[in-house]
Amino acid sequence: MEHQQSTSGGEGDLLERTRGYLVEIGAIKYVNFLITQFLALILASAFRSYLHPSKVSASTRHAIGLVIGLFFGYFCFGQQAIHIAGLPAVCYVVIRTQNPQIVQRLVMVVALFYLSCIHLHRQYYDYGSYSLDITGPLMIITQKVTSLAFSIHDGFTREMKDLTQSQQLHAIRKLPSPLEFFSYTLHFQGLMAGPLVFYKDYIDFIEGCHIIKQTSANAKYDIEKKIVHEPSPVKAVVKKVIASLVCALIFVKFATIYPIKTMKDDGFITNAGFFYSLWYMMMATTAVRFKYYFAWLMADAICNNSGLGFNGYDERDGVTPRWDMLSNIQVLEFEFGTNFRNCINAWNAGTNRWLRMVVFERVPKRYGTVLTFSLSALWHGFYPGYYITFATGALIVMAARIARKIFRPAFQGTASSRALYDVLTCLVTRVFMGYATFPFVLLEFKASLRMYLNVFMCLHLVALITVFILSKYVPRGGESTSRAGARSRSKLKVDTDANHQPKVGGSSAQLEEVESRTLLKPIGTVAIETEATGNGSTGGMRYRGAENGRRSDASDSTTQQLLVVHDVVDPFCLTTTTTTTMNGNHHKKTDDFLSEEDNNNSATVNTAPTTTSNTTTTTTTTNSTSTGKSGSKLTCERIKEKLEQETRNIEDFIDKTVTGFVELKDDLMRMPDETNGGLYIPRKANGGTGMNGNGVVDGNSNTATNTTGNSSNAFLKKEIDALNAAVQQANVLPAVLSNGHAK
Repeated sequence: MEHQQSTSGGEGDLLERTRGYLVEIGAIKYVNFLITQFLALILASAFRSYLHPSKVSASTRHAIGLVIGLFFGYFCFGQQAIHIAGLPAVCYVVIRTQNPQIVQRLVMVVALFYLSCIHLHRQYYDYGSYSLDITGPLMIITQKVTSLAFSIHDGFTREMKDLTQSQQLHAIRKLPSPLEFFSYTLHFQGLMAGPLVFYKDYIDFIEGCHIIKQTSANAKYDIEKKIVHEPSPVKAVVKKVIASLVCALIFVKFATIYPIKTMKDDGFITNAGFFYSLWYMMMATTAVRFKYYFAWLMADAICNNSGLGFNGYDERDGVTPRWDMLSNIQVLEFEFGTNFRNCINAWNAGTNRWLRMVVFERVPKRYGTVLTFSLSALWHGFYPGYYITFATGALIVMAARIARKIFRPAFQGTASSRALYDVLTCLVTRVFMGYATFPFVLLEFKASLRMYLNVFMCLHLVALITVFILSKYVPRGGESTSRAGARSRSKLKVDTDANHQPKVGGSSAQLEEVESRTLLKPIGTVAIETEATGNGSTGGMRYRGAENGRRSDASDSTTQQLLVVHDVVDPFCLTTTTTTTMNGNHHKKTDDFLSEEDNNNSATVNTAPTTTSNTTTTTTTTNSTSTGKSGSKLTCERIKEKLEQETRNIEDFIDKTVTGFVELKDDLMRMPDETNGGLYIPRKANGGTGMNGNGVVDGNSNTATNTTGNSSNAFLKKEIDALNAAVQQANVLPAVLSNGHAK
């Protein structure tokens, strides 16, 4: 008995010593991480200056970036660094040996299996640890190799017209060499903490094509392309470095006041009251977030200091450079967000882009949410706290949408009430954010459940009541928000005179917006035909169902483009993906899930058309708080002109169609008499005279005429009856349209 006790005591001492040793190693790794990041910031400046594409070859830049990255990995993680080379090596073998038709799936399986093994190893030997380990870089490498595999699949096996705009930009038609591949996955700028950069963007940066590419793509006005000055990132780098240091100080200060491990203690659970528990959740998770802010802002600054991350110029002035292509976090937007959607969009943007690229855009819409959630959970690891946070967050997002529809209209009367609504929603979002995310950093299921029970699962109950009870009181009809996020409402009265010319009537409030609920459908496809003259003036806009394949006539000076818009709601990333087909090419644009007014609770959005030299594209965002001031006389005249033009076009089309039907019918009726039975239906015969060399009855022979006379007459009668019916319907259609009954 004494031997057993001494043995158990020895095991306990060994466990404690092991934990103490791991804590010391974790502290050393944090110090090494800080050293590598500050050293990388200095080397990035030298990389941009002394290894500029104009001074050295692309291979030299690849090699030096790779060597520095491997050195940082070994310096920070020691022997574990073998994994940051092993995972991409295995995936590269798969890329070079497997069929591009399935290579993306194989790489996804191999990378996630390798990463999952490392996650399980950490979870078994160092459960619940907060120390830095190799899983962080491996998660970034997994994003890189999988996105590269999907880009190879798109470039080698799919047509450009079948790709979204994002997929077209990232498609690869040449397999990377070993130097290019390992430089991309292990370059020192993004090895330790990211951010994710797609392969083509990295290659453009190494070869020096990124400046002219972004300049030509983002400039608001035509500029001389012969000389393009490379913008300096110094200002952006200084701002991000200062912000990261401030975040580090905040983390060090508040992490000691509100340590996350305290929520595991029995004494805390026993003594903490209801409100203090909610307060501690919010403050502890806020303190932990600033650790991620520091790492992501510093990593972004390192990339920018080496010249990576240039994203064109500011759209407002066209001259201010933007260095936000790789930005992972928007601190102020997250901390002061007024709803969950804004906060989620501002957090870990690189992972959101990766999930959208490899999963959500490629699977059936009904499976998109589940598969995206599954990949995100598997990528993070197997701690129960991750899954508790994802499930709680999804429930709160659903409840927040419903609550917003119910309570927001009551606060839109005055400017002060709207400001009050913004403040209240910001505070409520802070509480719900801490409540939902503390299991993510606490990691353990039992400790998280005890903490939730200590506050009586209160916010879970609030969310459930909102979803299943209060949802019955959500305003319907004009106040409901479509899943596509586009709300276009108006009351437009159209009358016609004797000449079928439309008259626009009604008040200015009724003319505020163009009624298009039957045109811009919440889910489905809508064809929008935009006409623009050569000088940029708008000739009219037509909305019609995508199933209608008819083409309207246009003058020689008019260019017509057919845009087919598909709106797909991304419930996981809380965004709307809009796929546009323009002249047979697919373009995909990902916008926010909600309309502009949902980004800013009390904002008023105006309708603003954007016109280019050859194409006119009008984007309208409707605000439910509009006062109707936009219904000016000028707007009325424009709407009237468009309606008149559309009516004339429809009448011309109908007249031409009816004329064609009548002429065809007359020709068919005259043909038997004028050609002496020349109209026939060729068909095979069993034999006899009147057959040509191919065994087909010849319509010019008398025998053939006698044989096919009855069939031809029956055919003609059937076709003429059908044409008469079509002509009769076409003659009635203008009258129906003129009376305003057309759907």
